[in-house]
Amino acid sequence: MPDGPYASGAEAHTTNQRMEIAAVLEALRALDGERPVDVVSDSTYVVNCFKQRWWEGWYRRGWKNTAGKPVANRDLWESLFALVLDGERLVTFCWVKGHSGDRWNDVVDLLAVEAATTGRGTAGP
Repeated sequence: MPDGPYASGAEAHTTNQRMEIAAVLEALRALDGERPVDVVSDSTYVVNCFKQRWWEGWYRRGWKNTAGKPVANRDLWESLFALVLDGERLVTFCWVKGHSGDRWNDVVDLLAVEAATTGRGTAGP
């Protein structure tokens, strides 16, 4: 999206934060890796991890957050870091306010609500 294929997913017994990370992870896995990728998300959790370089502290502290507790969703973060931080492709992150009239954010929000409601993801061209 906006001019290409899209997909949404559903998972039982999860959190919105896990699904936000999973969405970026699956999108990057689906792309060829040859072109730069701009990740635009209303998830401050995902965007700030990269823009504010939270991952550096997590690595330095042995996967503990600033409160000394284990980093949540480590399994997904590790997979995502392997794609974003490998130096093979340029991935940038940009935050957009959710529910603010941003056309594409509104579209993906509808897809997410549908997947959460039905328990099934969707895919398009």
